[in-house]
Amino acid sequence: MPLNTLEEIATYIVSEGKGILAADESNPTCGKRFDSIGVNSTEENRRDYREMLFRSGGMKGNIGGVILFDETIRQNAKDGTSLVDIISKQGALPGIKVDKGLQPLEGSPEESLTQGLDGLEERCDEYSKLGAKFTKWRAVIRIGDDIPSDQCIQENMQALADYAKIVQQSRMVPIVEPEVLMEGNHSIEDCFKATSRCLKILFECLNNNQVNIRGTILKPNMVTSGSLADIQAPIDEVANQTLKCLQTNVPSELAGITFLSGGQSDINSTAHLDAMNKIGGFDWKLSFSYGRALQQAALKTWLGKKENEQAAQEALSHRALMNRNASLGQWSSDQEKKIF
Repeated sequence: MPLNTLEEIATYIVSEGKGILAADESNPTCGKRFDSIGVNSTEENRRDYREMLFRSGGMKGNIGGVILFDETIRQNAKDGTSLVDIISKQGALPGIKVDKGLQPLEGSPEESLTQGLDGLEERCDEYSKLGAKFTKWRAVIRIGDDIPSDQCIQENMQALADYAKIVQQSRMVPIVEPEVLMEGNHSIEDCFKATSRCLKILFECLNNNQVNIRGTILKPNMVTSGSLADIQAPIDEVANQTLKCLQTNVPSELAGITFLSGGQSDINSTAHLDAMNKIGGFDWKLSFSYGRALQQAALKTWLGKKENEQAAQEALSHRALMNRNASLGQWSSDQEKKIF
């Protein structure tokens, strides 16, 4: 089926339980991942690792989109096939991270503002020619003493809206990612308040910019306890609080919501998503856009060795299927008995 409109592209990415593989780690971040398994982060090794992921059998039917880094969208596989073509042949759409990272927020240096609006139109035009169908921009919001500030939320949400408008004018779907970080000892109530403030302002800014909401995907955090909090909210509370936050602040016409995992374990990120879809009662597709929570088992299995590639691909395929099942509200912990 040809995907000609923003609405068709956005809808396809989250159709039938499919979600997004986030493989847009910057080279320094990829270097840290590779350090953990004793592999040098060379361009060739990064290419081989991602090619291995993209050729996994479980991509087909479970992954609707793959977010790439600038280096990756330009790379060819060992046999000369572009990585973009490999992704497309798996039935997934290639996407691209377009922000330029974080800078300290003026007047509040413990907070940050995402950069990258300068030259964005030209970058989008190039990425579109390279095959990208969607894009991603991440804003980072921290919870702490007297933060997030109104200034931090307003400036980051406006930047997300400005980015989304430029991207849609380049005929690509924008993923807007207002991430309220798990890092900290805050309560689930603190996370609910911060996430609600962000989403309320984000959609005000998107509407003011006349962004096509039906051709937009939201990539939010789930509403959880801080990673260092003494009391961790149980799965059902995370599911209920996240849905309450979304239903209060997110318009029903949005194409889809693809959660980030944000430091949750593989199983928790799947279990929370499944719990929300079992509750139901919402108009959007609730799916996943996971990086580490999809890749970690594959990375630890691969170890940079060719003889481990098939087992690593099976590990990725298993996690992709588990999260597709969760997106349909059809996951159970019994399905996790296959150990890699």
